[in-house]
Amino acid sequence: MSNKTFMASASNIERKWYVVDAADYTLGRLSSQVAAVLRGKNKPEYTPFLDCGDNVIVINASKVKTTGKKLDQKIYYNHSDYVGGMKETTLKEMMAKKPERVIELAVKGMLPKGPLGRQMYTKLHVYAGPEHEQAAQKPEVLKF
Repeated sequence: MSNKTFMASASNIERKWYVVDAADYTLGRLSSQVAAVLRGKNKPEYTPFLDCGDNVIVINASKVKTTGKKLDQKIYYNHSDYVGGMKETTLKEMMAKKPERVIELAVKGMLPKGPLGRQMYTKLHVYAGPEHEQAAQKPEVLKF
C-alpha cells in the first residue's frame, strides 16, 4: 500500500485576502514575506508550478524603512529603448514620487520569472497611505 502525494489543481485552490501594514517594516524583509504569501508558500498545499497564493494588500508603503545608506546609494534604472535613454532614480527620489513602486519592484524581483510570476504579481496591491480600495473583500490582517 503506497501513500498518494497530494497535488493541488487550479480547481481546488482557495484564495484569501490579506492586508499588511508596511509601517516600521524593513523593505527587503517585508518584500520577501509578501512574495512568499503571493506564491502560496505559507500553505500546506503549495505546488511549485501553480499559482496557489493569496491576494495581498500593502498599506502605508511610504513609511517603509531601509538600513544603511540605501536612500542615497540604491539606484533604480529604466530605459526608454532609445539610444542614450537610460534614466537613474535613487531610492530617496522614488520614495518621494511613488513609494508604492518601491515595494512593487522589490516583491516582483522575488517572484518567479515568466508567465507564472507575472500572474502572481497581479495579486499584489500597494497603497502609499492607510486607505485601500479592497474593503469589500474583507481582508484579514497579516502579521510577520
